[in-house]
Parts: sequence; structure tokens; C-alpha cells
Amino acid sequence: MSGPSSRRNRSLARQGTELAMAVPPVVAHRVARMALAGASPSQRDRREFGRMVAEKQWAFLQSWAAMGMQAFAAQQALAASMARLWWTPWTAATGPAIARQWQDAAAGVLGKGLAPVHRAAVANARRLARTPLA
Repeated sequence: MSGPSSRRNRSLARQGTELAMAVPPVVAHRVARMALAGASPSQRDRREFGRMVAEKQWAFLQSWAAMGMQAFAAQQALAASMARLWWTPWTAATGPAIARQWQDAAAGVLGKGLAPVHRAAVANARRLARTPLA
């Protein structure tokens, strides 16, 4: 099983693992920065806190847009597949092939939604690892 489905699943697993490894240091850095800043954060702290909010909103927007477009494409492909099954049942794939297509569609939507969040979190982990707290 080394087709496109297994490659996509390996990619999703890799992205999920990288995300799980990148998020804790980013959260720890930012929480420590908030604690050190106290009630009167510096200009640098305010800029980082503002960036934190803006990048989450942007990643969320990109994620939802990508998932919506991928879901639309998957719906079109699944509708075409169902139409083929309806009109030519003797040539169409059997149930397991349709189930695989549904699974691939779900994995595609998940992958498109995970990509912007993964990209932002991994970039933050790299950037904040080089940034001192004080």
C-alpha cells in the first residue's frame, strides 16, 4: 500500500507530529513572556502579543478557506462517482472503492485545513527559539 492515499496519510501523520512538537515550546515562550511583562508590557511584548492574535486569525481563515475549497472539490468528485455508479452499475467500482474515495476525501479536507496551522506553528517555533524572553 504505497499509493497516493498512504502518502497522504503519512504526510498528515508527519504534520500532526510536527505540530504536536512545535506548539508546546511556542505556548511556553509566550506564557513566560506574558508573565514577565506583567501589567505593563513593553512595545516589543505588545507587538508579539498582537502578532500572536493576528497570526491565529489568519491561519484560521486560511484553514477554513482551504477546507471549504477541498470539500467542494471532493463533493464534485463524489457526486460524479455516484452518478457513474447509478448510470453504469456494471462498470462502476464496488462498495470498498467508494468507501476509499470517501476516506481520501476526508483526509484531503483534513490535510488542507491542517497545512496553514502547521505552517504558522512551525514557523513560530523556529522564530521564538531564536528570540530571548527579556
